[in-house]
Order: sequence, then C-alpha cells, then structure tokens
Amino acid sequence: MIEGNAHGKYLGVDYGDVRTGLAVSDISGFLAGGIGQVSPGGMRHTAQYVAAEAKKQGVVRIIVGLPKNMDGSEGFRAEAVRAFVELLKAETDIPIDFSDERLSTCEAHRYLQGTGTGGKKRKNVVDTLSAQIILQDYLDREKNRQNF
Repeated sequence: MIEGNAHGKYLGVDYGDVRTGLAVSDISGFLAGGIGQVSPGGMRHTAQYVAAEAKKQGVVRIIVGLPKNMDGSEGFRAEAVRAFVELLKAETDIPIDFSDERLSTCEAHRYLQGTGTGGKKRKNVVDTLSAQIILQDYLDREKNRQNF
C-alpha cells in the first residue's frame, strides 16, 4: 500500500505463463498507461526482465495482479503468481504489492471488443491493457483510501 503521500511511478504487472503485460503510472501515481507485453521465456527470465524494466522506469513500487476466484479464494494461477513474485523479490529491492485482478482480463476484452479490436491485434494488446487496468484499479483504491 502507498505509505503517506509518497509519489513516484508504479509498475503494473499482469503475469502470464506465455505473455506478461506491463503498465506504468505517471510520477504522481494518478494515471496508468500500458507499456507493452513481454515473452522472455520462463518465470525466472520474466522476473529478471520485470526487475530490469522497473529499474529502467525508475518506479517506487511494483503492483502484480493476483488472480482470485469469484468467491475470493486463490487457485493454481494465484500460486503461480506468488511463485513469480518470490523470484521477482530476489531480483529487486523495490517494494511489491498484490492487486486483486478479478475480471481485469474480461474488462480488457470487453473494451477491445467495443473498439473493434479483434483477432491477432487483440491477442497482442490484451495483456498490456490488463496490466493497465490492474495498476489503475490499485491507484484508484489507494487514492480513495487516503481520502478517508
């Protein structure tokens, strides 16, 4: 969680076995924007790539989407994400938070369908958009929490 009024860029991560989407916030932590997807091959290589990208972007926090079931429980995908985060922690000292990513991919597909983006184009951007949604949801929740 964001401590106090700390500002800085945040990196959003939608981890996947094949493709991992990335998004970054502006320095004020107000707006998230997708920066692409990566497929470095394997969980360890992905963790190394994400750590390097976090350093390159100068982020103060990494937000990783945690897939949960609709009842709030965690399944095998959450276990994979937690294993990925353990590898990521070994690669960086940047703080890492989880963000509930329920329905983020569905929301991304719905948005892309509404814009007429389909087929291969959709496959190429859905993970990036999912990372952006995960990060924006996190930023919005933290802003709302600080306002109370």
